[in-house]
Amino acid sequence: MGKISKKRKVALSMYDREQIYSLKDACEVLKKITSTKFDSSVDLDVKLGVDPRQANQMVRGTTSLPHGIGKEVRVLALVTPDKEQEAKDAGADYVGLDEYITKIEGGWLDIDVIITMPAVMGKIGRLGRVLGPRNLMPNPKSGTVTMDIAKAVVEIKAGKIDFKVDKTGIIHTSVGKVSFDADKIYDNAKELIDTLNRLKPSAAKGVYFQSITVSSTMSPGIKVDTKALTV
Repeated sequence: MGKISKKRKVALSMYDREQIYSLKDACEVLKKITSTKFDSSVDLDVKLGVDPRQANQMVRGTTSLPHGIGKEVRVLALVTPDKEQEAKDAGADYVGLDEYITKIEGGWLDIDVIITMPAVMGKIGRLGRVLGPRNLMPNPKSGTVTMDIAKAVVEIKAGKIDFKVDKTGIIHTSVGKVSFDADKIYDNAKELIDTLNRLKPSAAKGVYFQSITVSSTMSPGIKVDTKALTV
C-alpha cells in the first residue's frame, strides 16, 4: 500500500470518511479539505442503477451549469465557409474545416469541444478513432452537430457540459472549481443531478442513484446522501 502524504492525512482528519453528507455540506467540506496550490476542479461521480449495455438504459445528455465550469473552454468549429463568420462572432477559438481535420490527423488536439454541422460529418467521421476515446467526437445528442453554430458556441462557452454514462454505470464530470463559493459548487452539482433525475430511463429498475461522491482533483471523496436528492 502506498504511503499517505501529510496533506492527505490532514484532509482525512478533517472529516468522517464513513459519514454520508448532504450535498450542501459535502460542498463545504470539500473546500475545507482541499489544499492544492492550483485551482482544483470539482468532480462529481454518480453511480446509476442502469445497464449501459442496453440501449434503452443509456443515459447521455447536456446541462448548462449556472456558474460555468470555471475554465476557458477552447472551441473548434468545423464548418463550411458560409458559417465561418457566424462561428467567429459567437466566440469560437478556432474556425475552419479541411486544415483542422489535417491538423487533428497529425496529432493536434489543443481543444475541449468540437462543434460542427450535419453537412460535414462525412468528412469528420474518419477522425472517430482519434476523437472518440477523448470524448471529442461531435454528436447531435450533445448539441455539437447543429446548423445553429452560434447558439452552440455561446452555450458551450457559458458552461454547458456534455455527459455520458460509462460502461460501469458511472457519470463522471467536473462541475466547477474549488475557488468557487460552496453555494456555487452546490448549485452546479444540483443542476447536474436534477438533469440526471429527469433523464432516468423508464427501463431502469431499482435504485437509480446508487451512490454520489464529490471530490476535487487531489482530495479524498466525500459521500453524498442520495435519498434527499430524488424527486
